[in-house]
Amino acid sequence: MPRPLRNRSEAGQQLAERLLPSSKDRPIVLALPRGGVPVGFEIAQRLGAPLDVLIVRKVGAPGNPEYGLGAVGEGGVVSIDRRRARDSGYDLADLEPTVEREVEEVRRRVERFRGGRPLADLSGRTAILVDDGVATGGTVLAGIQVVRALHARRVVVALGVCPGDTLEALRREADEVVSLLVPTIFFAVGEWYRDFEPVDDSEVDRLLALARVRAPAVP
Repeated sequence: MPRPLRNRSEAGQQLAERLLPSSKDRPIVLALPRGGVPVGFEIAQRLGAPLDVLIVRKVGAPGNPEYGLGAVGEGGVVSIDRRRARDSGYDLADLEPTVEREVEEVRRRVERFRGGRPLADLSGRTAILVDDGVATGGTVLAGIQVVRALHARRVVVALGVCPGDTLEALRREADEVVSLLVPTIFFAVGEWYRDFEPVDDSEVDRLLALARVRAPAVP
């Protein structure tokens, strides 16, 4: 079994070394807040790339929000795993209230973290989509759809930890997926970090501001 990572910063540093070949492609690092931002910060610093957030929200099952059935993201993207929802006893109508609530939360977070400004122009660029880890991967899958819709030339997913079946699903959608840990027995992302303290909004703000000072502006 793989050993847990020390913290998100270590995950970002190790991922950055694996992603160095992408630095020649003028990548933009897009971190999923909040936990993906400390990871993405380290990657952006090592690659000399701009850092921004990508706002995507999980759509959980009614009464069990941790059980992901899909996700919504910027640009009006709604991604529902219909088979997973059906197998769990839900149809799309059952999920509408949750979808509407999460769409509104996406709008709120875009305003909160970016002042409402849109994502940078990704046309012809490599987008590196970063999170500290995934379970079902629904949020990252929605993120891939968002950056594809914004005409990214190449989509790379960088993760601290990811179970094997989810890794294969992500590889079918992204051009490249890098995960530091791919455990055969997986219960939660947090079990694969020795330090998995929550990341608050102020820390996201601090890292984004620091990245703007240290890295080139997004053209």
